[in-house]
Amino acid sequence: EGLQTQPVIEALRELRPDLRIFYTFFSPSAESLGERLPVDYADYMPFDVRSDLTTVIELVRPDALVFGKADVWPMVTRVAEQHRVRLALVSATVAPNSTRLRPGVRALLAGAYRRLDAVGAVSVEDAVRLARLGVAANRVEVTGDAGFDQVRARAQRVDRGAPPLSCLVGHEGPTFVAGSTWPEGEACIVRALKNLRIRHPDLRTVLVPHEPTDERLAGLAERLQEFGLTGERLSRIEQGDGRGDGRGNDVLLVDRVGVLAEIYAVADVAYVGGGFGRRGLHSVLEPAALRVPVIFGPRHASAREAAELIQRGAAVSVDGSEALERALETWLSDESARAVAGTAAQRYVQDNLGAGRRNAELVLRLLD
Repeated sequence: EGLQTQPVIEALRELRPDLRIFYTFFSPSAESLGERLPVDYADYMPFDVRSDLTTVIELVRPDALVFGKADVWPMVTRVAEQHRVRLALVSATVAPNSTRLRPGVRALLAGAYRRLDAVGAVSVEDAVRLARLGVAANRVEVTGDAGFDQVRARAQRVDRGAPPLSCLVGHEGPTFVAGSTWPEGEACIVRALKNLRIRHPDLRTVLVPHEPTDERLAGLAERLQEFGLTGERLSRIEQGDGRGDGRGNDVLLVDRVGVLAEIYAVADVAYVGGGFGRRGLHSVLEPAALRVPVIFGPRHASAREAAELIQRGAAVSVDGSEALERALETWLSDESARAVAGTAAQRYVQDNLGAGRRNAELVLRLLD
């Protein structure tokens, strides 16, 4: 949500340099992002409790309070309305299977959505679902998903001469990057790799666990060994303790966070995790922005981008190790088909740019 809001904040700063912008967050994972954003102040938002929120609103005295993507806090909207603060929601999306659409939850949240003065929806379908949640129809417009702007900007900043890419470039064979993986998907990946390595001995796999703890990495190394595969940690290669760029190893295990979006730059094919369990599919736009065809598991109903990439021939959904092996074989053995799929993926991202500015303009109209 923070990353999707970043292009909106950057556009606001460009369009109205005089604005004072406060960025609030609730998850610790967003703290470092707050330090990088072009804002005047960034800090944690308190719990959705009237007394604490009243203190914040009376101290900050905002003209507008803007939510990003999905989370509309009921008490925040109530306190803001009482203090005559305009309310908006940008890059707004509601998945077809969202729990917010269930009758009981919808009734609980209806007041919060009714209080919104302006909403920038990702798509027409999202606008319809937002109306079901209680947003007045005349307060919704389709502005698109600012997340596309964010991943495009990040892709353009990739530096192949800087770590960690500097020790990964130059591999002569194809590279398969599996990003934000969880154990359910890793089991399929390892089984598929056992057979693929026989037909593609020059294949390099870079595996990026969503939680690269020592325990997870040790478990992955054991699983690889069970299937006759070898692995090496990326940190050892960077420190010069490993074998060059990983040659001689079947799998490179990335043992730190925050580098996946750059690592996709060396991929010929990418797998995005989260689609085999109940955690939710991770970002399919990051590899797509770098012209990389994408594979993911069957649970992607909440990810609109996944379905649209499939429609464009830029992605494939698989339901197990055999299907994953077939999908990889298709793109690894046919460079032309791989290039067509990668170009379609990147074109999809390019076709959806500009939402950051459109959402920023919506906020400025609310202020005016």
